[in-house]
Amino acid sequence: MNTRLENIKKILDDKKAENIEVIDLTSKDYIVDYVVIATTLNPKHGFALLNYLKTDLKPQGEEFLRVDEDDEWTIIDLGDVFIHLMSEKYRTKYSLEEFLSTLGNKEI
Repeated sequence: MNTRLENIKKILDDKKAENIEVIDLTSKDYIVDYVVIATTLNPKHGFALLNYLKTDLKPQGEEFLRVDEDDEWTIIDLGDVFIHLMSEKYRTKYSLEEFLSTLGNKEI
């Protein structure tokens, strides 16, 4: 898993995404194990980042189960990883990091 996450982070970093954060949710009660959040510079940058991710990750066997994209926020579902590409305005407004930090631990 670490290699996958490092690949995602490297692609985003190389293509000038800002404030890239990887959140480990394996011990939390959430629908995926990891969330990657990155800030985009503008809407075209967000769409370009999505294309770079598809171009670089699909040959490595990554399956894009669902993509929901708009000018401010793109969500990429890789099954056990969500990638959020967000404008600075939306990242501040929705504060995903804060929300994810409030999740409870998984029931045993």
